[in-house]
Amino acid sequence: MQFKLGDFVRFVDEKREGYVTRIIDSQTLGVTDTDGFEIPVAVSNLTSVHGHEANVSRPDVVSNSLNPVDEQFVEEGVYIAVVESQKASSVVHFTLINRSSYQLLLSLKTDLKGKYKGEFGSVVQAKTSTQVYSENLADLEIWPEFNFQILFYTTANLKPKAPLLLIRKFRAKDFSVSKSLIPELNKYGWLIRLDEPLPLIDAQKLKESLFRGSSAEMKVPIPPVEVDLHIEKLRDDHQFLDQSEMVNIQLAYFQQMLDAAIVHQMSKIVFIHGVGNGTLRHHIHKVISKHPQVRTFMDAQKEKFGFGATEVLFKV
Repeated sequence: MQFKLGDFVRFVDEKREGYVTRIIDSQTLGVTDTDGFEIPVAVSNLTSVHGHEANVSRPDVVSNSLNPVDEQFVEEGVYIAVVESQKASSVVHFTLINRSSYQLLLSLKTDLKGKYKGEFGSVVQAKTSTQVYSENLADLEIWPEFNFQILFYTTANLKPKAPLLLIRKFRAKDFSVSKSLIPELNKYGWLIRLDEPLPLIDAQKLKESLFRGSSAEMKVPIPPVEVDLHIEKLRDDHQFLDQSEMVNIQLAYFQQMLDAAIVHQMSKIVFIHGVGNGTLRHHIHKVISKHPQVRTFMDAQKEKFGFGATEVLFKV
């Protein structure tokens, strides 16, 4: 399709112009005219208005600094800015803002009820921004899930940074807060951080905090032999959480139970994570495969859980 959300178009068979504010299907667009009414129009009945500012192509990557000398290396700061179109307010543009010193290799795919579509793939230089997607804000409830995959690259003498894999479902609460000025764009919008660090739990510090003078005074209860990580077991408000929030909560609880099991010198523990898309299982296996106190791990009771649970055996 030659047209994008926010493009300024003219009707072929009548004297009318407007902005593309909705993609109805591959053959039909929603066009909002100068009177503010959105009209479904066949793509074949539209033509682009060449030279109009809304249709002028711009470089994907916009530099926001002049290569400062001796700049301190910035490890974090990857954001999505959501900004309303100046010409068609129902349309919002998504801009990836890279405030870090890393060069990013970004892939964005959308998932609409199992139908995947590649939306953007490119290199994003350090301290730059690039527009990656557009949507109609009025259609928020039927937006697809966003799958972000990001690789971090630098020539600096630093340990390689782990890739960022993030599944995000945007909801009304993400846009319920007031808009703020986004310096890179010089516009007001919503700024959403993608590389939010997970809270780290130090097992040794946790162990020390459990004892207050006497080793007999344990203040953390012994975890159950089988720990259910399904989100509905952990949060009553799970229906209001997006995918990334759910996974973060599940991982934090998993880490808490794992550390508690080690403190109490349990010989084994089972984590029920379900099958799903495999994200939670992957993160759990990644942690326990490198844990110095874990002897081995395996699928737990396949006849009961299938591949939806992992049994962890500790070094005792």
